[in-house]
Amino acid sequence: MAFNEDKIRSAKSAIDGMGCFAIAPIKARVKIGNMTGEIITTREARRRVKLTKRIKMVEFNEKWALDASVSNDLSNINHSCSPNTYIRLINTTVEFYALRAIKKGEELSADYGETQHDKKLKCGCGAPNCRGWL
Repeated sequence: MAFNEDKIRSAKSAIDGMGCFAIAPIKARVKIGNMTGEIITTREARRRVKLTKRIKMVEFNEKWALDASVSNDLSNINHSCSPNTYIRLINTTVEFYALRAIKKGEELSADYGETQHDKKLKCGCGAPNCRGWL
């Protein structure tokens, strides 16, 4: 059973820009929801990335990507080297699940893994185990 997406909201983040916050407790291992957006070609995604400062793209493979620029609150989940959620990619769907219990008011975060930033973007997560880059 999925967590009610009405229980999260976007707000200013201490990590970077906007973040996604729990407005109710979230149990461990619960599906929080799916990131929404426009399914586009990976080629188009890479073109759009060059035109924006805040990147909200998920590449699924060499052919397809998700542009989450106009999306739900889940597109504001920031990266953390010590995340409280994980991302599951299924075909062209981006799902978020709680890794552990998340308290009301806590910012949701996920480890983005490999990104198009190619280890050149400074990480701002502040975790004790921070890699220092994305």
